Amino acid sequence: MPLYVVATPIGNLEDVTLRALRVLRDSDLIACEDTRRTRALLARFGIPTPTTSYFEHNKARKGPYLLGLLRAGKTIALVTDAGTPGISDPGFLLVRDALAAGIPVVPVPGPSAVTAALSVAGIPASPFMFEGFLPIKAGRRLRRLKELRETGMTVVLYESPHRIAAALEAIREVFGEVELLVARELTKQFEDIATAPPSVHLERLAGATRPRGEFTLVIPAVASAP
Repeated sequence: MPLYVVATPIGNLEDVTLRALRVLRDSDLIACEDTRRTRALLARFGIPTPTTSYFEHNKARKGPYLLGLLRAGKTIALVTDAGTPGISDPGFLLVRDALAAGIPVVPVPGPSAVTAALSVAGIPASPFMFEGFLPIKAGRRLRRLKELRETGMTVVLYESPHRIAAALEAIREVFGEVELLVARELTKQFEDIATAPPSVHLERLAGATRPRGEFTLVIPAVASAP
């Protein structure tokens, strides 16, 4: 009957925990953002548990279905494509609904790009704020960055490869030439981690081929707006 919220590797499959493997193996069903990604993990460790998709565009339909299984006494493991469910994905909705229905929700902690990036940034993490992805539109992105600067907290962001340059330009405009960490493809074969001002990161991007992979950024707190 429990809903297990299971963290899975963000890249390197060796980062999976023994407990996560046991829970995935013992569950009746695994609800995952992308069944293809999760099946690759399951195949690597010989886990035959069936999977079903649960993602942004089917959450309204799949949520009640999964809750029905939980009420019927089935054990479900919730995973995301990489890292910890509920962090920039719709997993929190299923957790919220399960809690409201009186269904036990059990965390199985493990990998997270947020904590991985913070751990190697050399930037104070107390306090820090996880923002997720910045707004797509330029004006809204600048306004949000100005609001984040005013919090006086270290900020952790996610960014996609086709928007990373625009995000760095906006960060430079709002935060100036602050030393921020940019991590690409954390724990994967082509992992790249660098701490430098936005202009240096932009130069590195300009000198490379088209950016690939997901980015995690850590911006240090600043005292006040420029």
